[in-house]
Amino acid sequence: MPLPRLLFLTLLTLVAFAANSVLCRLALFEEQMDPALFTLLRLTSGALVLILLCSARRPQPPRQGDWGGALALVTYGAAFSFAYLTLTAGTGALLLFAAVQLSMLAPPLLRGERLPPLQWAGLLIAAAGLILLLLPGITAPDPLGAVLMIAAGIAWACYTLRAPRFADALAANAGHFLRASLPAALIYLLLGRLEASPTAIGYALASGALASGLGYALWYRVLPQLGRTLAASVQLLVPLLAAMAGLLLLDESWSWRLSLSSLGILGGIALVIAGRPPTGDKPS
Repeated sequence: MPLPRLLFLTLLTLVAFAANSVLCRLALFEEQMDPALFTLLRLTSGALVLILLCSARRPQPPRQGDWGGALALVTYGAAFSFAYLTLTAGTGALLLFAAVQLSMLAPPLLRGERLPPLQWAGLLIAAAGLILLLLPGITAPDPLGAVLMIAAGIAWACYTLRAPRFADALAANAGHFLRASLPAALIYLLLGRLEASPTAIGYALASGALASGLGYALWYRVLPQLGRTLAASVQLLVPLLAAMAGLLLLDESWSWRLSLSSLGILGGIALVIAGRPPTGDKPS
């Protein structure tokens, strides 16, 4: 793929990922939409787009995905939506990103693998930034919202770690989104309400069809070209893009606490990525 096209598609993908936070906040905060309904519409519209993308390919890919991935996906989607009842776009994206990246280190540690010193340093710095963000105070995020977003990040990490089981990433995502729509419908029946403005419904459908469905499809298009380390590195931009959009579109504030914790979390994770063994850099 030519470099200018790769850069454009990568930036477009990162904007799509950040847009999920902004669209959710717009629907829940500006339009008072129910988070359970937002989750249901996001997953079902994402499933539809991914299935259409798979159907457009020849030959037809095998049906993929499983219920383990679907449950991880719906846990992420529901926790993400309910967390944004109280979190700002930038804070939510920062907590989500930190939880995902730090959770990805858990399997190697549980297997007894030893981390290089640079990764340990990055892990400690990122943890310090996260603690600073969550310490009680005037500008601290809502505790329940923070816990829900961290849970969403852990669930997304579990979903990501299951990806190598499937040969076709796009087909696997389609299968997971389709299956996840069923428990999302159950959550809506138990906790949701029907009232929603057309604008709010539009935000939810855009989050599912564009930011999620097309966003993930683009991501798996550029991922083999970027390689694992560079792909993880460029994701550092997602919380910053979400925070900037929150400032411009939602009139959200930016505090010194958020600035310092962002430097700690993103800088620490950057060190973790930089400390990965060279064998992990090869495109997959």
